Amino acid sequence: MKNILLKLLDYQYLNRDESRGLLVAIARGEVSDSQVASIITIFLMRSISVDEILGFREALLEMKMFVDFSEYKAIDIVGTGGDGKNTFNISTSASFVVAGAGYPVVKHGNYGATSISGSSNAMEEQGVKFTTDMDILKKSIEECNLAYLHAPLFSPALKAVAHIRKSLGVRTFFNVLGPLINPSDPEYQLLGVYDLSMSRLYSYIYQANNRRFGIVHSLDGYDEISLTSQFKVVNNGGEQLFSPEEIGFNRVSQYDISGGSTLQESVSIFNKVINCEATKPQMDVVIVNAAFAIQVIEDHKSIAECVDIAKDSLYGKRAKKVLSKFVELNK
Repeated sequence: MKNILLKLLDYQYLNRDESRGLLVAIARGEVSDSQVASIITIFLMRSISVDEILGFREALLEMKMFVDFSEYKAIDIVGTGGDGKNTFNISTSASFVVAGAGYPVVKHGNYGATSISGSSNAMEEQGVKFTTDMDILKKSIEECNLAYLHAPLFSPALKAVAHIRKSLGVRTFFNVLGPLINPSDPEYQLLGVYDLSMSRLYSYIYQANNRRFGIVHSLDGYDEISLTSQFKVVNNGGEQLFSPEEIGFNRVSQYDISGGSTLQESVSIFNKVINCEATKPQMDVVIVNAAFAIQVIEDHKSIAECVDIAKDSLYGKRAKKVLSKFVELNK
C-alpha cells in the first residue's frame, strides 16, 4: 500500500492490475481510513485514467452480488452525483415515471454522499426496507416494473468507504464507479455525468460491453437534464446538442429544481412530483429525463413521442400507482 500511495503522490497513474488490487484491499479493510481519504483526495486533484477506472470496476464486479434480471431487459436511470447542484431526486422520480409507462426498471442507488438526499434516502423515507432477497426483488419488478438495489448491500467496497465519503462530502471516484456496477448489469442505461469529458469514458465502456445507453450532461454542470441550459446527449448513434426550447420545454432556474435544505424537504418534492402536485419546472425536469430514458429503449421513437409517453405516465397517475405498489411490496 505504501508503494501505491507513493506512486500516486508522485503524480503517476496506476495500471489496471494495481487499480484492481487497491480496491480489493480497500474492500477487505486492509487500508486505513486515513489512507483511503488520502487516495480519494489524490483523485480529486487529477483526472482518472481509463485503466484506473477499468481496474476499479473489475474489482467491484468480482466482489459484487450478481442479480439476474436479464429476462426483463430493464433500464437503470442514474447520475454520477457530485455536481454540487443539490437538486431533488430527479433520476429516482424519472425511474417511477418510466416504470409507470410499462418499462422494467432496476434502480441501483445509494445514500447521498454529496447531496442532502440520494435515491436510498428517498426510498427509506417511504418506509422501504432494502433487501438482497431475490424473491422480493423479482416480485417487485414483476408486479410494478421496478426493483431497487441498495448499493452497499451488493458491493462490499461501497459499504466499506461509505462513512469516509460522507465525512468528506465531496465527489470521489466512487461517484464514477457507481453507474458501472449495477448488480443486474441492465440491458439499458441512462446516465447523467457532472463533467462532459466523463461521457467519453462511459461511452467507451458501454460500447465495449455492447450496451444500449444514453449519457446526458447539462452544459452548466448538472449530471442530468436540468432544463437550465443546453444539454448534450451521447448514445450508441453518436452525440447531439439540445436546448430545452427545441424539444418543447421552458428553460428553468437552478432555484426551480433545488432539493431544499433538508432531507424531508427534498423527499417532499419527490412525493409531490409523483402525486402531480409539484411545480411545472419540477414536473418538466422529471418528464424530460424519463423521456430520454424511454428513447434509449425505444430508439425508433422521436423524443416528442417519448415525452408524450412520459407525460401520460406521470399525469395519468401510473407512476403514482407504481410507487404505491412498490412501497407495499418492499416494506
